[in-house]
Amino acid sequence: MKTTNTGSATYEGLGKGGKGHVSTGSGALAAQPYGFQTRFEDAPGTNPEELIAAAHASCFTMALSFKLADAGHTDGSVVTHAEVTLEKDDAGFKVTKSALKTKAKVPGLDQAKFEELAKEAKEGCPISRLLDTEITLETKFEG
Repeated sequence: MKTTNTGSATYEGLGKGGKGHVSTGSGALAAQPYGFQTRFEDAPGTNPEELIAAAHASCFTMALSFKLADAGHTDGSVVTHAEVTLEKDDAGFKVTKSALKTKAKVPGLDQAKFEELAKEAKEGCPISRLLDTEITLETKFEG
């Protein structure tokens, strides 16, 4: 199986004064504003790191859902929050970490098995595999 997805971005003006818009091929995002102000000054809009965080959270959550189903569970819920860190070093800016925090409620599952499946999902998630940075995982199991 193979899928190909697209995204696009435009940037009018240059540097801090420029204004951009980002869209996804599916239309889920359509001309969402982004730029220096949305990235570093909390202006309305999005930024690349926020989009990576959403991609990582959604990818990991789906991977964990499939791990749980493969382990024989048929009901439950998983919620994941991802926090992507952007830092400046001597070479410029770099994404240095993606911190995943997940919690699940799955009848009949125990804490140890949940943590094992979550770790496998973190390691196998395609976005985890794409990111060349520290990826942490904090789990919360509600039984």
